[in-house]
Amino acid sequence: MNETATDKKAGKAGYRVLARKYRPSDFTALVGQEPMVRTLTNAFESGRIAQAWMLTGVRGVGKTTTARILARALNYKTDDIDQPSVDLSAPGEHCQAILEGRHVDVIEMDAASHTGVDNMRDILERVHYAPVSARYKVYIIDEVHMLSGGAFNAMLKTLEEPPPHVKFIFATTEIRKVPITILSRCQRFDLRRIDASLIKQDLARIGGLEGVETEDDALAMIARAAEGSMRDAQSIFDQAIAHSSGKVTAQTVRDMLGLADRAQIIDLFEHIMKGDTAAALAQFRTLYDAGAEPAAVLTSLAEFCHLVTRLRFVSGAADDAALSEDERTRGAEFSAKLSVRVLSRAWQMLLKGITEVQGSTQPVSAAEMVLIRLAHAADLPTLDEALAGIGRSGGQGAAQPSPNGSAARASEPAGASASAVASSRMASQPGGAQTMRLVEPHHAPQPAPEARVEAAPLVEINSLADIAALADANRDMQFKILLKRYVRPVRIQTGKVEVSLTEDAPKLLLNDLSARLKEWTGRNWIVSLSREEGGQTLSEVEEQQREDVLSDARSDPAVAAILSKFPGARIIDVRIPDAGGDMDAELEDTGLEAPDEDDDN
Repeated sequence: MNETATDKKAGKAGYRVLARKYRPSDFTALVGQEPMVRTLTNAFESGRIAQAWMLTGVRGVGKTTTARILARALNYKTDDIDQPSVDLSAPGEHCQAILEGRHVDVIEMDAASHTGVDNMRDILERVHYAPVSARYKVYIIDEVHMLSGGAFNAMLKTLEEPPPHVKFIFATTEIRKVPITILSRCQRFDLRRIDASLIKQDLARIGGLEGVETEDDALAMIARAAEGSMRDAQSIFDQAIAHSSGKVTAQTVRDMLGLADRAQIIDLFEHIMKGDTAAALAQFRTLYDAGAEPAAVLTSLAEFCHLVTRLRFVSGAADDAALSEDERTRGAEFSAKLSVRVLSRAWQMLLKGITEVQGSTQPVSAAEMVLIRLAHAADLPTLDEALAGIGRSGGQGAAQPSPNGSAARASEPAGASASAVASSRMASQPGGAQTMRLVEPHHAPQPAPEARVEAAPLVEINSLADIAALADANRDMQFKILLKRYVRPVRIQTGKVEVSLTEDAPKLLLNDLSARLKEWTGRNWIVSLSREEGGQTLSEVEEQQREDVLSDARSDPAVAAILSKFPGARIIDVRIPDAGGDMDAELEDTGLEAPDEDDDN
């Protein structure tokens, strides 16, 4: 792209930043927005030119630049051409003034500083006047989502039926904040994030025009740091040129942005996957002493973990021009060795660790603790392997992990106890903690059964459990919950119920109890409130029974083996099958297979 006359003048007067100096002046210079350019080209060639456009996308992808180029295309006029055109190869009569933002018929407004309805009315009052010299009067409103509700409402009618000589171009980074009534009157273009490889190519072009020598890895780092924004990339490149002394190197960019050496990040990832905690901490200290921020190190680790996982499934992922040779080759090696379970576990722990480090008053210590957890988790077998090893060993020991995270299956000793855990369900938690859901053996303590009682005139009620069963049989779940939570039994016999209530019980609970008993049994009941404290509520009884069952579960040898193998693990629930129930059905509910008692291997 050639410098404009203003750029040449600025070169004599003073320096212009790269983002302004190399701002595209026509559609061919726009990088990464080919779909939009193709649509506009077809629209202009067929004469189907919209009355309003809405340009949306993240910062720095070219929304305002596109709006100026579009205004130039609408008012394009040369000695040979006097009609709207997307072919802007030859400078037109109005082009220079439009690109410099000083054309009288192209009005640019920043909605962030002109949010009110009065500002919009001033614009709309001038809409009906014909353009001074250009073909169209073009209104470019940047950050249009900042307009007030009244300003949007004032615009609606004019936007729907504008004069033939007026065009509107809106730009916004927050498309969701724009009313749908405005969006429905505009032709919308979503400007995409620019691919890192395209940013890298354009930076190399700019470096050549500026006469600056650059390293390939340095441009790749800048392209990644820009996160799809060309303006951000050019600003970072501008800063890197000033930071360096003649040549932009990877070390220059790394020092400037506080990034970690990608090769050392890969070494750190390798130490973690091997479970070598000491080497991982030493590598982290080397990176930190070189100027890398702790959160940036973990972020780079997460990016490489994602790359390794992506290389496993996306065939063309290694062809990304933004990747270094180390990332491409060593990443492919890791993707072939490491299982998806191991990579997913590392990814989850890193995401949680990044948040911890960013919010910590001691980020270095927090980052080291994250690395310790990662290295420790790398030695652990996966969930399925641990369960298989414990199930086959009858709770006597766990399977030993192999270097790639798999565990060797231990043989089941003869006469393995049938009281071993029937099935387990564990889920990895961020930070490496484990949780389990256990199905208890048949000999576990059973809670008091809540038998389903048919409502009948001669039914006998001797406990709160009988009343709860009646509520269950009559599908009155709301009353059953109130009964279990607030009622304490004192004396209960046929025809007479004496209870006490908890302090937070509803005032009309006793009346409801009397009415429901009469409805369900067909006879009158005397329900009275006792001054005695009474026994435990049904909820308290169930909680006590649950604690007893959990205590018994913790004492089971197989459960103890799991808890010792997975530090931080805890029992969160115990499921007790009915006596004589089908254990295979229970296992089917948990998604596991029943162990074959006849299998001695």
